[in-house]
Amino acid sequence: MTNLKNLKQDFFIALQPIYNEGEVSNFFKWLAEDLLDLKTHDLLLESEVNLDSKKLDDFKKAQARLEAQEPIQYILGYAEFFGLRFRVNSSVLIPRPETEELVEWILEDQKSSKSQLSILDLGTGSGCIPIALAKHLPQAKLKALDISVEALKLAELNSEDNNTRIEYIQGDVLILKYLAEGIDIVVSNPPYVKFDEQAQMQDNVLKNEPHLALFVKDNDPLIFYRKIAELTSKLTKRPLVYVEINQYLAEETRQLFKSFGFEYVEIRKDFRGNHRMLKAY
Repeated sequence: MTNLKNLKQDFFIALQPIYNEGEVSNFFKWLAEDLLDLKTHDLLLESEVNLDSKKLDDFKKAQARLEAQEPIQYILGYAEFFGLRFRVNSSVLIPRPETEELVEWILEDQKSSKSQLSILDLGTGSGCIPIALAKHLPQAKLKALDISVEALKLAELNSEDNNTRIEYIQGDVLILKYLAEGIDIVVSNPPYVKFDEQAQMQDNVLKNEPHLALFVKDNDPLIFYRKIAELTSKLTKRPLVYVEINQYLAEETRQLFKSFGFEYVEIRKDFRGNHRMLKAY
């Protein structure tokens, strides 16, 4: 028999020097439910439970990975986003609440739309944006592009898991010459963190999440937004553009889209009060 109280106590002693108490409590609950198959009442009562040595070994290995500051989502192999579960690994960014707000903005704008929308996601990663949109806009035609073959493999699995149909395309947005006509919405959460901002980031992000999807050169931090603005401005009928942005470069990003002829550019704050999203048309 395993004493859950002692197991939890040892877990807290090992992890509290690294994480805050709330995080450690959540980590214990997630690992206990996922790896030990325990129910909430077992955890609340801190029961004596029968656990085989394999499950306990898996739990201890996961604890060691947390001690090495690996994200819990990579350890479990999944993340929650917009009420859906997505497979994740080190080839994709972990979906974040701020990006949920970007999806929500699009859905809010399209709630009364009756037309069949054509939506393109540039730099799709795990596929969380187009899959979430597909679940709420079932008539939409969705395409998603990413430079990473490994990311696209994962995105396709996530589409299957969530019963959605997305056309995935491998390619580098920075070398695209044009976009197909007829696109109604372009959405993107491109790399936007400058290398000189690394000091403000948590070690578990820097050590584990793909730098290709995070960082841009300090001397040209708006490179992806410039390309998105250029590609969309060439289309006969300009689409709505929704992008996640660097909070420190919000005004510069607004002016960039204005310089490509976008008359309306709106910036919104995220739930933390940071300038995080932009819509242009």
